[in-house]
Amino acid sequence: MKHLDELFDALSATRTHREELYHWFHQHAELSMQETQTSQRIVQELEAAGIPYSVLGETGVVATIENGLGPVVALRGDTDGLPIKEDSGKDYACTQTQVDAATGQEVPVSHACGHDFHICSVLAALVAFNTCRDAWSGTLVGVFQPGEETASGARSMVEHGIADAIPHPDVYLGQHVLGTLPLGHVGTRPGPVLSQAFSVKVTVHGVGSHGSMPEMGVDAVLLASTIVTRLHTVVSREIAASETAVLTVGAIHSGAKSNVIPDSAELLINTRAYSEATSAHLKEAIERIVRAECEAARSPQLPEFEYYDAYPLTSNDAAVTQRVRNAFEARFGDEAQTLAQVPASEDFSIIPDALGVPYTFWGLGGFASYPHAPGNHSAAFAPDLQPTLDRGAEAMVTAASAWLINKNGD
Repeated sequence: MKHLDELFDALSATRTHREELYHWFHQHAELSMQETQTSQRIVQELEAAGIPYSVLGETGVVATIENGLGPVVALRGDTDGLPIKEDSGKDYACTQTQVDAATGQEVPVSHACGHDFHICSVLAALVAFNTCRDAWSGTLVGVFQPGEETASGARSMVEHGIADAIPHPDVYLGQHVLGTLPLGHVGTRPGPVLSQAFSVKVTVHGVGSHGSMPEMGVDAVLLASTIVTRLHTVVSREIAASETAVLTVGAIHSGAKSNVIPDSAELLINTRAYSEATSAHLKEAIERIVRAECEAARSPQLPEFEYYDAYPLTSNDAAVTQRVRNAFEARFGDEAQTLAQVPASEDFSIIPDALGVPYTFWGLGGFASYPHAPGNHSAAFAPDLQPTLDRGAEAMVTAASAWLINKNGD
């Protein structure tokens, strides 16, 4: 396809700048919903390329290139970092710290999930399409979404009117750099690809007492312990073997002294599932077990449930995914493959679901050390610069071209 070749040539012409830009984003990671410098640099790059844009909320950015009649394709790149001190050994490692607005504490920050590659991929695609307007027809939208790591950014963009800020897309596309694919490979999968998830803080109540007189109290530590034990029977005894589910108690907080029975305990619980029905079952089981154990322990008051970090199921549209897969195979050959289900979760689908738009979300291999690469959210997670940077941009261009380039005109 000569028009796709033209777009790839435009990418090649910007490689040096893209590498410098990637280094900047990597070294200036920012926390979720606090991506001020990041969004300002995105705007700077869009202005330099002459691409119209709008700002949504504090740090969300959308860019739109209208180029005649044709489909409307949206590309999404998330922009936030994590409160993790980078330990990748890269000479361009992030050393920034930032005050977390939620806690008031200063914490180290890094792009330990590869969102810097996602930003650069969408920017590169926008610039390439804007440069090569004779090669395609339609409208290309870039969505630079904040706050993915807290499941707040996509909802914020919906609340701040993304439906009115961009032309209604025909398709919504996104990718994520991973250590579970060979370097430079792209992996697609129809149907459920990323799990549905939620976290819940459970507070249970006891009656405080001296450690030597347990009969005078209700032991919140013991209560929390029995809850944990019982919760770990849910997946093994209540979920069908054909389904996939994870239930993790990641923290228990209670008490401060060995001879004091505390009057409360807090449990932090996280779940993952590949169907809404299974996720709903996990939620029901958690509340049922917690309430039953509290009653059995003579808890003086009802437990409290505080839900947070809720992520929807990411379930790729079959037809859209096949169209992208065909384009990848035609361009990348054997480096296009099937992606295994990823147990992590994303808020990617919130915007297309709110807009009523079909979507697909694929994986991008980022490490020569595959299959021994560090996992996302590891302090060592810093994908190899190349060919990851090039392939991320190429994948975005190739996928969008499946709608924006008229094959009969090549």
